[in-house]
Amino acid sequence: QVQLVESGGGLVQPGGSLRLSCAASGNILSINYMAWYRQAPGKQRELVARITFAGSTDYAASVKDRFTISRDNAKNTVYLQMNSLKPEDTAVYYCNVYLAAGSWSWREYWGQGTQVTVSS
Repeated sequence: QVQLVESGGGLVQPGGSLRLSCAASGNILSINYMAWYRQAPGKQRELVARITFAGSTDYAASVKDRFTISRDNAKNTVYLQMNSLKPEDTAVYYCNVYLAAGSWSWREYWGQGTQVTVSS
């Protein structure tokens, strides 16, 4: 069974920084991409950033140059460094991983979500 455990959310003032982490565990055979999504109240869930096994990244236009996604393949962990945070970054952030587990069954997994609140 695969589990994604997120950490690092919280309350921060505008202009501040936070670092989110998401560790995948269980009977994992291979991980393709790892990503972060977010969902603000009353809005649809949106992709924030994604990183492939090889390290290629892509970002939402609203976070480019402020957020950095990275991963540690040895630890099956993905990080999201968030700088220059704005009130509009307030949302629940979800980890998303596409991996193969068990008998090479590929599918997406989601974390439980971690709240990020940017407010003075």
